[in-house]
Amino acid sequence: MTDGTDQDRRTARQARIVALVISVTMLVWMAAQWVGGELGLEPRYVFLLDLLALASFFWAFVVTWQIWRKRRDN
Repeated sequence: MTDGTDQDRRTARQARIVALVISVTMLVWMAAQWVGGELGLEPRYVFLLDLLALASFFWAFVVTWQIWRKRRDN
């Protein structure tokens, strides 16, 4: 019984980390877009920030998929 609750706690912790990553990524990306526009950054730097945000979202999607599969298999 304790194994189930330990597993549930780990899964909940992973889900909270994913939620935090998604939230922080979105806020940082929006701030970077605004700062880039104000400073007149070259499009290649703004595109690099977009790629970093996409990589973060992809990571969050993969971990969410793993959580979903783990919960479904139990």
